[in-house]
Amino acid sequence: MSDWQSNARVDDLHARAQLLASIRAFFSERDVLEVDTPLLSRYGVTDPNIELFTVSSDSPRYLQSSPEYAMKRLLASGLGDIYQLGKAFRWGESGAWHNPEFTLLEWYRKDFSHFDLIREVAQLIKAVLPVSAWQVWSYAALFSEILDVDVFDVSTEALRKKVESEGISIDALLSRLDYLDLLMTHRIEPAIAGWGLVFVTDFLPEQSALARITTRGARTVAARFEAYYGGVELANGYWEETQAEILAGRFADDNEKRQSRGQQPMTPDVRLLEALKAGIPNCAGVALGVDRLLMLSLGRASIAEVLPFAWDGA
Repeated sequence: MSDWQSNARVDDLHARAQLLASIRAFFSERDVLEVDTPLLSRYGVTDPNIELFTVSSDSPRYLQSSPEYAMKRLLASGLGDIYQLGKAFRWGESGAWHNPEFTLLEWYRKDFSHFDLIREVAQLIKAVLPVSAWQVWSYAALFSEILDVDVFDVSTEALRKKVESEGISIDALLSRLDYLDLLMTHRIEPAIAGWGLVFVTDFLPEQSALARITTRGARTVAARFEAYYGGVELANGYWEETQAEILAGRFADDNEKRQSRGQQPMTPDVRLLEALKAGIPNCAGVALGVDRLLMLSLGRASIAEVLPFAWDGA
């Protein structure tokens, strides 16, 4: 194929257009409003696992990895149930399931918990993929079932030994969460590949990101979920934390981790924090990878095959 041509087949590009139209119809039926927020912002995310593209100008701007912060400002403005369907950017993320520029669907529902949102995510995925039912597993239950690991009580050293015993190559000492992430991506995700649509919930409190902390039985957990199909992560959702002081503390923790890893600290988005102080409704939100959804629906091996032009050809 000449390098001027599209990565995707013509029929797949038609399927892409049909998928985008069906997503918009899905939310129109539910009276969820489409919004369009800026791709460039003077603030970026503090998450140590995400690196952003910087655009130089009189003052640096960042291509957004998600419309989350801007959408939450709209929620605080009283806009109600909203969704956005558009481009997002993450530096250095390339591979079969990744492209540095990708299409993201993100939506927020007032008075939903993360469990309410799981049902709606399942309904959307069911309209695209051959799904008749789905499973919901807690993060701890998956690790116990597949790896015989108690994620609440296992030590960092025990996790290091488990990673090595599983034949996962590592060349440095890692944090407890990093070892858990390796086991998730290298062992659990492949193990659930044949399970169809799987929702993983009740993550560790340290994995809360922007989700609120809640209790499940005797355990304190993060009120968030991830959706997998064929072992591929499709969506990441939260029962949103709405208290500015809590998120400000998490942003500070993120920057400490960034500095410990030799990454540049990121200035927290003060406009988001001010919006939270003004008041954001009780809500749940989720981000879903549209390119991955299309890839799976068409049986393609990588998202490059369903992009008009992937990173190398853009």
